[in-house]
Order: sequence, then structure tokens, then C-alpha cells
Amino acid sequence: MPRPLWAGAISFGLVTIPVKIVSATEDHDVHFHRVHLTDMGRVRTRKVCELDDQVVSQDEIGKGYEQAGETVPVTDEELEQMPLPTAKAIEIAAFVDADSIDPVRISDSYYLAADGQVAAKPYTLLRRALERSSKVAVAKFAWHGRERLGLLRIREGAIVLHSMKWPDEVRSPDELAPREVEVGEEEIEQALELAERMTIEDLSGFHDEYREALEDIIAAKAEGKPLPAPAEDEGKEKGEVVDLMAALNASVKAAKDSRGEDGEDATVHEMRPSKKTPRKKAPAKKTAASKKSTASKKPAKKTAAKKRSAS
Repeated sequence: MPRPLWAGAISFGLVTIPVKIVSATEDHDVHFHRVHLTDMGRVRTRKVCELDDQVVSQDEIGKGYEQAGETVPVTDEELEQMPLPTAKAIEIAAFVDADSIDPVRISDSYYLAADGQVAAKPYTLLRRALERSSKVAVAKFAWHGRERLGLLRIREGAIVLHSMKWPDEVRSPDELAPREVEVGEEEIEQALELAERMTIEDLSGFHDEYREALEDIIAAKAEGKPLPAPAEDEGKEKGEVVDLMAALNASVKAAKDSRGEDGEDATVHEMRPSKKTPRKKAPAKKTAASKKSTASKKPAKKTAAKKRSAS
């Protein structure tokens, strides 16, 4: 089990469930050091006091809040002793329909592990109640120096805590919406058909191609080999106007052709103007026939023949 990040309890009415928080995700990003290019020495961030220009150690640094031109010091002990009911508890405040939660408000995700045998029965009780309901629990908890809003739901038998944004932390998208334009019913139907043709049942086949390409570059440089050739830019030329209906028709036809008569072996095609002939590309490494068993999980690569049929 990953190292616990927090220990406390779920407060559910008069029921208390001791739990520990563990991260539900892992960081697989490639992290760089900042270096001095002339000698490859590490460049460190130094914490300097602006009054005496001296480097300050971590044990000399505390928290302070500026108010009316004066800085008020606040200690960690004072924060821990605040009269807050959620200081060491995930307090369930309400239950709401799962569909009513705006995904924009959901932030980081954590698993809640039962802390000891005494927590097993109430943990299981809450889990089964949520499993039989279409609702999720909304809770409040204090963590990292602030009170947060959380969402409790079930994932594969475990209670998941999603940290959420407060309502006033979500910006309105009104000013970002485009001006009203006329969209034909036929265009909408074609877009829906394209979405249906591109529908898959499992996302497990997706992977981080950027990280893989970055690791290839690092490996090549470390071994003194030539860098991998850059990918061809397949995007449309800047300023090119797309015939939307023609692009939709071509995309739907390509999706139909790629699935074959039995509707299998789906290949995802990007939308392109029908008047422009796509450039030829090398054949895909694996054929649709050899990947029939996993085609529904991972979109196959495009072939030049299929792209020509799309135009």
C-alpha cells in the first residue's frame, strides 16, 4: 500500500469510520533538473530573506499573513488547534445525485483505506449503501491548511475521496462561448453518427505518447545516437477553411470502411477537408486483422489506403 497522506475518520451521522488517505494516482511524468549549461551543475532554488539578504534554512521559515501593512505570524500548532469540526474528520454533510456533480469541480482523487479492524464494519456499511444508491456523498474536511469540499463514491470496492472546488472557485464560461451560428440538422446528425462510429468500450489502450517520445530522445542523447526524426505535421494549413459537412461525410465514410462489413476493427480518422488529398504515410506497424481481439480497446493506426477512401 502507498504511504498514507492523512489519518482521521469519516463522520457519517453518529457513525465514525477511522480511515487513512492514500493517493489514487501515480506520477509518470519525466522530471527535469535545472542545470548550468556550461558545466551541467545543478541549479538550486535558494530561500533568501529580503531584509538581510541571507539564505534561510527550512527550520527558520514559518507562515505569515499580511494585513494592513503588517505581517501577522501564524504557527502550525495554531492551525492544528483551530475550533474546526473537520480538523481530523471527513464530515459527510449531504447526499446528492451523482449526475448533478459538475466534472469541472472535481480535482485530485484519493482512496480511503479502513484504519484497523474496528473500521471494517462501518466502512463496509457506507460502501454498500453508496453502491446500492445512485447518489454520492458530499463531505467537508481540513487538509494542507484549509477546509476543502469532497465527494465520496465507490470504485472497485473502495471508497474514493475526490477533492472538489468550492462553488465560487469555478469561473463562468459565458464570455468564452462563441457567437450564435446556424448549424443544420443534417450536420448534427452526421456529427452524432461519427461519434457513434468512433465509440469504444475501454480506454485502457490509450497511453502517453509524448512521454514515450521524450524518453526516446533522452535515451538517444545518453547513448550518443542520432535523435529520432520529428513527426510530420499532419495539421491543416494555417487559415485553411474547412468545409464542415464535407469533412463530416468523409470522416463517417472512413469510419464505416475501417470497420468492415461486420462493424469491427474500428480505426479513428481525424476530420479533413474533402478537397485536399492527404499525404501518403508509411503503413501501420500492425494490421487490423492481427489486432482484432484488441481493436475495441485501442484505436488502430491509419493506413494510406483508408485515408484515400476518406477523401
